[in-house]
Amino acid sequence: MSEIVLKITGLRVSYGGIQAVKGVDLEVRKGELVSLIGANGAGKTTTLKAITGLQPITDGEVHYAGRTINGQGAYDLVRQGLCMVPEGRGVFTRMTIAENLQMGAYTRKDKEIDSDIDKVYGIFPRLKERRDQLAGTMSGGEQQMLAMGRALMSRPQVLLLDEPSMGLSPIMVDKIFEVVEDISKQGVTILLVEQNAKRALGLADRGYVMDSGQVTMTGPAEELLHDPRVRAAYLGE
Repeated sequence: MSEIVLKITGLRVSYGGIQAVKGVDLEVRKGELVSLIGANGAGKTTTLKAITGLQPITDGEVHYAGRTINGQGAYDLVRQGLCMVPEGRGVFTRMTIAENLQMGAYTRKDKEIDSDIDKVYGIFPRLKERRDQLAGTMSGGEQQMLAMGRALMSRPQVLLLDEPSMGLSPIMVDKIFEVVEDISKQGVTILLVEQNAKRALGLADRGYVMDSGQVTMTGPAEELLHDPRVRAAYLGE
């Protein structure tokens, strides 16, 4: 069995007096694609923000690559190979596509940055066609491509994806999930937060279900996908 590269234990996160995450335990092993599903407001995004230092932790611990990373900033974690594509994409709207991709490699000093940009263009040909276009003038789907491409430029060991299909057309959703699958096959460990439970579990090795700030179910993705409780609550069946 492969080593655990990301593990959270007893994670609690509060906003003022409201506890958004209530003692969550979760682990991701090297090379896995793990999906975290649940309704809007379940605490999925807050969990990712807590992992990456974007949201203070009330209690619990986050371990990455065998060490505690509580309190470390997202910029430090990127250098260590832990990178998140946030909900809402977060592209630099006044920079071009090419400049956004270069920003994804800001922690790197090697000479392969240009070749990696070409690899991103190979994954997302539309970005190459529009590489001199300002990111803020792109469609939502194009911005999602750019956000994912920018994250790949950091050469992540673990990639956290927060709702990558949200608000996209069906054709663009197909493309995004195709890319997620390809990235996983290349050996990048992925923790995927996604409301599209069917697509997320269809790709994943394992899954976690969150409800009201707690993990209520976990197991092999195939089992969760066919569990009557999951199908009733998240697949509309």
